[in-house]
Amino acid sequence: MSQALNIQMLGNFTLRYGDQSIDDTSNRMKKVWLLLAYLIFCRNSAASQEHYLSLLGSGEDSADPNGRLKAMFYRARTMLNQLSEDAGHNWIIRKNGTYAWNTDIPLHLDAEEFEQLCKSAEKTVNAEEKLNLYLQALELYKGDFLQKLAVDPWVMPINVYYHQLYLNACEQALELLESAKRWEDMASLCRKALKIEPYSEEICQFLMKACIHSGNRAEARRIYEEMSELIFSTFGVMPNEESMALYREASREEKGFSVPSGIVREQLREPVGTKGALYCEYDFFKLLYQVQARSILRSGDVIHIALFSIHGQRGKDLPRRSLDTAMTNLQTLMIENLRAGDVLTRCSISQMIVMLPQANYENSCMVCQRILRAFHRQYPHTPAEITYSVQPLEPLAAAPHPQH
Repeated sequence: MSQALNIQMLGNFTLRYGDQSIDDTSNRMKKVWLLLAYLIFCRNSAASQEHYLSLLGSGEDSADPNGRLKAMFYRARTMLNQLSEDAGHNWIIRKNGTYAWNTDIPLHLDAEEFEQLCKSAEKTVNAEEKLNLYLQALELYKGDFLQKLAVDPWVMPINVYYHQLYLNACEQALELLESAKRWEDMASLCRKALKIEPYSEEICQFLMKACIHSGNRAEARRIYEEMSELIFSTFGVMPNEESMALYREASREEKGFSVPSGIVREQLREPVGTKGALYCEYDFFKLLYQVQARSILRSGDVIHIALFSIHGQRGKDLPRRSLDTAMTNLQTLMIENLRAGDVLTRCSISQMIVMLPQANYENSCMVCQRILRAFHRQYPHTPAEITYSVQPLEPLAAAPHPQH
């Protein structure tokens, strides 16, 4: 057996020998695959019978744990025999009174090659060579380490290690691609990476940059909106300032000619028939807030901010599904019942905030009370309770006059 055994552990666990291959895509014999993965990955470390029993949990529910362990190794050897006759006994051997993987068998393990390429890239100074090494490494990463066995205690920390190594390599490669202005390659890498790590805001930012530089601003906006919805619904947080700045850049249209004032006015005008309060993203609400804070410094107008919070009865947390339903219903009701000049947004997973121009404190509280009554009248069986607080919008602090 002179040819090498090729083993993939990043993604599906697959063994290829010559023209034959086996993999763990079937959920059957999970513990046999776990045993085989441990034997190969930890082939340079000795393991006792007791360690294998602990690894497989074979001593907890068996009157004959050693007999069950022998049966597990028999199944593992039988599985390997699908690759080559007698492979099981040649590759899994008895050594010092226990089982071990035969380290004389030449093999290529993708996880080890991936790690070595990443380490080589870190040490390389030349930008082009560094990028090529990172791209070779990333091409090997078909998924997280032993992803079907990832909940097992010995797999879990290794899985986390390789996942973080992948993210670091990905971000390094994306920075190098950005410096080289290779926008298509940058976008392609981002899309692959987001299948593995969909919650990475940094990778989404790189993808937005690639789309903007490629002239596809609408796609950049779509990416932001999907990312914003995902992290908000999962973690209850808003995108960071860099993401918002990219979204604002993607929202600006680039035109290489003068636009008549009439067309500009037409573009700015709201659709005909729009009624109720204006709902906007939190990022734009912040800008409107800051504009008003500058304005009232001179005008002296009164503007109040009302914060609505949803929770369960007696202050308990609502189940997520009930909370999402209540927030959607509250948002719709607020848009319909507030004035056209009012502006609102969702500022957290359980809160809405509304800006009430030309409304004093008493009138603002009356508006909030009206919203609460309308909500409970329309949804009498809701488990949600709503509280509100009203605060004046603070004017921008006046800058000191320059001294002459």
